[in-house]
Amino acid sequence: MGGKFSIVRAIATLALAGVLSFGGAVAAKAASEVKVIVNNTVITSGDIAKRVAFLRLQRQGGGAAEAKKQLVDEVLKRAEIARVQQSVSTQEVDAAFARFAAGNKLSPEQLGKILDQAGVGVEHFKQYIAVQMSWPRLVNFRYGGANRLAGGDLVKRMMEGGGDKPVTTEYFLQQVIFVIPASKRGAITGKRQAEADASRSKFPGCETSKVFAANYRDVSIRSLGRVLAQQLPEEWKPLIQKAGDGMTTGTRVTERGVEYLAICKKRQVNDDTAAEIVFRAEDIGKQKKGGEDPNSEQYLEELRSKAQIVNK
Repeated sequence: MGGKFSIVRAIATLALAGVLSFGGAVAAKAASEVKVIVNNTVITSGDIAKRVAFLRLQRQGGGAAEAKKQLVDEVLKRAEIARVQQSVSTQEVDAAFARFAAGNKLSPEQLGKILDQAGVGVEHFKQYIAVQMSWPRLVNFRYGGANRLAGGDLVKRMMEGGGDKPVTTEYFLQQVIFVIPASKRGAITGKRQAEADASRSKFPGCETSKVFAANYRDVSIRSLGRVLAQQLPEEWKPLIQKAGDGMTTGTRVTERGVEYLAICKKRQVNDDTAAEIVFRAEDIGKQKKGGEDPNSEQYLEELRSKAQIVNK
């Protein structure tokens, strides 16, 4: 994830207990005093106050100086995300917000009240979520091709491992989506989840899945093709690993509706493509342990160097 605080870490630290321990905090006072202008985008003292409150919820120090630095970086990221059109959707942000609320046994409305009382506010948190979800997509869009291993590098890595190509698991997956229109999300989510859960035992297999879907209202089938274990999305990985070949995963509520995955086929592979993906996953894991992705920091530094930043 790009940015000093990833959305995963923020969600982990902004736990209900932490919010309540900060309970009684006075909401940040609204203010319109301009503090920084970044390429014609204004950051006010009110924005900074909200980020200071957010830092407190994360038990992070730095105060106003750190808050201002984060907000400047986010303005730069947000503009670049919009320019390259790599932003996540409003629905994806709302779904992430709802998942966070549910993880803390709250409704989105209850979470919103707590954030307001803490001086952060729903909109500020959602803007943070949007940048943290979109920035890694943008970094990968720019640097993904450059990160491929050349043939010689691939051979070298294999020789370091004893000359054998690494073995990984290959999945062929289909996505089953019980669609929920955005306008009905709150009203029928429970009903649709019950439908999706009940349908899993009746799933006939990938070859006849479209015929199966025709028996239900507003159900979509998407083929995801070949996906290696290292490419599995983090939110789906534990569900996929629990399911056997020819089985379906548990359901998840997403921005599209209620979904589950069908495992059409699963096998062990060790071809060149698989080897490269395994090695890349190892490299990314090392980067995460070491801190910020260097590509992310390099990209952000380029944006900083070209930006006009005026402190008031």
